[in-house]
Amino acid sequence: MSRFGIQTSNALGISVPRLRSLAKKTGKNHGLALKLWKTGIHEARRLASMIDDPSQVTKAQTEEWASGFDSWDLVDNCCGNLFDKTPFAVAKANEWSGRTGEYVKRAWFVLMAELAVPNKSASDETFLESPQRSLESLQTNATLSRKLSTGR
Repeated sequence: MSRFGIQTSNALGISVPRLRSLAKKTGKNHGLALKLWKTGIHEARRLASMIDDPSQVTKAQTEEWASGFDSWDLVDNCCGNLFDKTPFAVAKANEWSGRTGEYVKRAWFVLMAELAVPNKSASDETFLESPQRSLESLQTNATLSRKLSTGR
């Protein structure tokens, strides 16, 4: 895991297919997802993103979870499994676009991509509202730009 740039200090080494199987067996469970997140264990947090119910996720929860991001794969999982399905996803992405933290900045980028791909009917304005400073910061920060585009 560490060779892919994933924080391993709180990881157990459970495979993604195993986590997906557990998520399928568990089904949606907001309460359990919150408890799993609080463990701080990497795979438990990934599983939490898979089983949480987007209709019960709050803006405060997205902020709390975003403050706990410590690897690119956790960002990608939370944004692609959960945050993109909340009714405030676009607003949250626009808010995060102005942040400076590496993982929250990545969350903006991933969340916008997750929203754009399946939503063929969305207007261009939906995805152009992110402040220009986000794009400028990516242009001036080569390391962050590389990490956003490659995941490492």
